[in-house]
Amino acid sequence: MTTKNFKIKADEFVDLVPQMGGCFATDKITVDGLRVGYMYREEPDEKMDSGWRFFSGTEDQEYVNDPNNTMIYNVNTIANYDRAIIPYLDLPFGTELERIENTDKFKIITE
Repeated sequence: MTTKNFKIKADEFVDLVPQMGGCFATDKITVDGLRVGYMYREEPDEKMDSGWRFFSGTEDQEYVNDPNNTMIYNVNTIANYDRAIIPYLDLPFGTELERIENTDKFKIITE
Protein backbone atom coordinates (compact mmCIF):
# COMPACT_ATOMS: atom_id res chain seq x y z
CA MET A 1 0.00 0.00 0.00
CA THR A 2 1.25 3.46 -0.83
CA THR A 3 1.21 6.36 1.60
CA LYS A 4 -1.43 8.93 0.74
CA ASN A 5 -0.53 12.59 0.46
CA PHE A 6 -3.64 14.24 1.87
CA LYS A 7 -4.53 17.80 0.80
CA ILE A 8 -5.18 18.84 4.41
CA LYS A 9 -2.71 17.87 7.11
CA ALA A 10 -3.91 16.49 10.44
CA ASP A 11 -2.95 19.61 12.41
CA GLU A 12 -4.99 21.86 10.08
CA PHE A 13 -8.41 20.39 10.92
CA VAL A 14 -10.94 22.37 12.92
CA ASP A 15 -14.12 21.17 14.61
CA LEU A 16 -16.96 22.10 12.26
CA VAL A 17 -19.63 19.52 13.08
CA PRO A 18 -20.54 17.54 16.20
CA GLN A 19 -19.25 13.99 16.46
CA MET A 20 -21.52 11.82 14.32
CA GLY A 21 -19.31 8.87 13.45
CA GLY A 22 -17.48 7.70 10.40
CA CYS A 23 -18.10 7.99 6.69
CA PHE A 24 -16.56 6.80 3.45
CA ALA A 25 -14.87 9.24 1.07
CA THR A 26 -12.74 8.78 -2.01
CA ASP A 27 -9.20 9.99 -2.62
CA LYS A 28 -10.57 12.34 -5.27
CA ILE A 29 -11.69 14.49 -2.30
CA THR A 30 -9.01 13.85 0.33
CA VAL A 31 -5.93 13.48 -1.87
CA ASP A 32 -6.80 15.29 -5.13
CA GLY A 33 -8.70 18.05 -3.32
CA LEU A 34 -11.87 17.94 -5.44
CA ARG A 35 -15.13 19.15 -3.90
CA VAL A 36 -17.90 16.76 -2.97
CA GLY A 37 -20.16 16.42 -6.01
CA TYR A 38 -22.31 13.50 -4.91
CA MET A 39 -23.21 12.20 -1.47
CA TYR A 40 -25.67 9.74 -0.05
CA ARG A 41 -26.61 8.38 3.33
CA GLU A 42 -27.39 4.73 3.82
CA GLU A 43 -28.36 2.72 6.87
CA PRO A 44 -25.14 2.36 8.89
CA ASP A 45 -23.21 -0.88 8.95
CA GLU A 46 -22.29 -0.37 12.61
CA LYS A 47 -22.88 2.00 15.52
CA MET A 48 -19.93 4.27 14.69
CA ASP A 49 -21.01 4.66 11.04
CA SER A 50 -22.89 7.85 10.12
CA GLY A 51 -24.06 6.24 6.89
CA TRP A 52 -22.60 9.07 4.76
CA ARG A 53 -20.70 8.28 1.56
CA PHE A 54 -18.90 11.10 -0.27
CA PHE A 55 -17.70 11.23 -3.89
CA SER A 56 -16.40 13.99 -6.15
CA GLY A 57 -18.68 12.74 -8.91
CA THR A 58 -15.73 12.14 -11.24
CA GLU A 59 -15.08 8.56 -10.08
CA ASP A 60 -15.87 5.76 -12.52
CA GLN A 61 -16.92 2.27 -11.43
CA GLU A 62 -13.38 0.87 -11.77
CA TYR A 63 -12.07 3.61 -9.46
CA VAL A 64 -14.80 3.01 -6.87
CA ASN A 65 -14.26 -0.76 -6.99
CA ASP A 66 -10.60 -0.35 -5.97
CA PRO A 67 -10.57 -0.34 -2.14
CA ASN A 68 -7.29 1.62 -2.16
CA ASN A 69 -9.20 4.68 -3.45
CA THR A 70 -11.60 4.94 -0.50
CA MET A 71 -11.09 5.30 3.24
CA ILE A 72 -13.18 5.71 6.37
CA TYR A 73 -13.01 9.17 7.93
CA ASN A 74 -14.67 11.13 10.69
CA VAL A 75 -17.47 13.19 9.09
CA ASN A 76 -15.79 16.33 10.45
CA THR A 77 -12.73 15.52 8.33
CA ILE A 78 -14.76 15.66 5.12
CA ALA A 79 -16.52 18.83 6.32
CA ASN A 80 -13.05 20.39 6.51
CA TYR A 81 -12.46 19.45 2.87
CA ASP A 82 -15.83 20.81 1.74
CA ARG A 83 -17.90 22.92 4.15
CA ALA A 84 -20.82 22.93 1.68
CA ILE A 85 -21.86 19.49 2.98
CA ILE A 86 -22.52 20.72 6.53
CA PRO A 87 -26.16 21.90 6.13
CA TYR A 88 -27.16 18.47 4.80
CA LEU A 89 -25.57 16.16 7.37
CA ASP A 90 -28.73 15.73 9.47
CA LEU A 91 -30.80 14.48 6.53
CA PRO A 92 -32.26 10.99 7.01
CA PHE A 93 -30.92 7.66 5.83
CA GLY A 94 -31.83 7.06 2.20
CA THR A 95 -31.03 10.66 1.17
CA GLU A 96 -29.05 11.11 -2.05
CA LEU A 97 -27.73 14.52 -3.11
CA GLU A 98 -25.78 16.06 -5.95
CA ARG A 99 -24.08 19.43 -6.06
CA ILE A 100 -25.75 22.11 -8.14
CA GLU A 101 -23.00 23.01 -10.59
CA ASN A 102 -20.84 26.01 -9.66
CA THR A 103 -22.55 26.48 -6.27
CA ASP A 104 -22.21 25.36 -2.67
CA LYS A 105 -25.75 23.98 -2.75
CA PHE A 106 -26.92 20.40 -3.21
CA LYS A 107 -30.21 19.09 -4.52
CA ILE A 108 -31.92 15.93 -3.41
CA ILE A 109 -32.03 13.27 -6.10
CA THR A 110 -35.42 11.63 -6.39
CA GLU A 111 -35.98 8.67 -8.65
